[in-house]
Amino acid sequence: MKVLERYILGRAALLSLGALAATMLMVWIVQALTRLDLVTTNGQSVLVFLQISTLILPSIIPEVLPFAIAIAVAQTLSVMNADSELVVIGAAGSPRSTVIRPMLLLALGASLLSFAVSNLLDPLARLEFRTLVGAARADLISLVLQEGTFRKLGEGLYVQIAERVPGGDLRGVFVADSRSEGIDLVYYAKTGSVVDVKDNKILLMRDGMIQRKLAAGDVSVVRFHSYAFDLSQFIAGADAITMLPKDRSLAFLLDPDPNDPIYQKIPGEFRAELHGSRAVWTFQLVFALIGLAVAGDPRSHRESRISPLVTVLVLALLVRWLALVAADYAERSADFIVGIYAVPLLVSAMVLVLIWANRPLELPVGMVEAAGSALGRFNERRVKLGLRMRGLTFPSRRPS
Repeated sequence: MKVLERYILGRAALLSLGALAATMLMVWIVQALTRLDLVTTNGQSVLVFLQISTLILPSIIPEVLPFAIAIAVAQTLSVMNADSELVVIGAAGSPRSTVIRPMLLLALGASLLSFAVSNLLDPLARLEFRTLVGAARADLISLVLQEGTFRKLGEGLYVQIAERVPGGDLRGVFVADSRSEGIDLVYYAKTGSVVDVKDNKILLMRDGMIQRKLAAGDVSVVRFHSYAFDLSQFIAGADAITMLPKDRSLAFLLDPDPNDPIYQKIPGEFRAELHGSRAVWTFQLVFALIGLAVAGDPRSHRESRISPLVTVLVLALLVRWLALVAADYAERSADFIVGIYAVPLLVSAMVLVLIWANRPLELPVGMVEAAGSALGRFNERRVKLGLRMRGLTFPSRRPS
């Protein structure tokens, strides 16, 4: 690789890493906030929350990496054009491949990384994620016994504790049981704890009383020194792991087990996952080609055009949307599988033709100006409405 090509590759790679880190951080924060219920509801530690949130990252990388490549290619070439570097490269007699080759090498490396993450790392991370979530939900003390809160375990059965003290002991245990018709039972104990007896979760209550009320109105009270209440049946299956199509390995998607209960319910989603989400690694190359077609040639600063970065991102979003639509139709019928591969192939072919013909790819300026004018009118009407609601008037425009 020539020195100039290494220079371009280094600039684009550095920018792509920055864009990837920034985009992943934003997406990770949004995804992590949706898991806050593990801390606020299930009482899990912050360490468990961070561990579960970190396991989301492998699923984010394949989705945001194509856009990081698109941003890197478009921005690198735009800056080089603004600094007249593209003009100097062309004037020095360097072929167009001097600019194209480094960008394609960067996109190829990103594609291989995306493929490895999607098909190797992401399924393992998703399995670990499901395991941790299942364990958190199966934690009886965190799931059921929360301080100052009545928790419904089943129809007619409620549990509440006043305080959880260090060491796992409980204080102020209250259980209301009205599952039996015509009989209401209320258990109260000063202290209690959760113990494991032959894989069963037992709520052991100490120093308390049982109040028994019949439908006829008769009430009886029995004091007890210790009383065992079995809660295992109410959390059975809480730690069960449900493996969705996105959680499966590539080997399973290629040869799914026909007896798998999830596969029997939604075979179309497994088909779409194999041909759609697992093929997302190709979009790095597609978006890099779009960036080259938009900003790969030197352009005059006096020439009116939309920012290359905006054009590339709009086209990249459009292509990704078409791929998602094709995958959605593939869930319904296997006849639409060809559409999943047709989108990146056709887009790449059209962009390559433009690059070969040395014709720039850009959004119509008139369309963007019309959209900007419509947005301006919308904002003006919104301001007028706000002023009218306050009893004010919008200043009229003076003719120029």
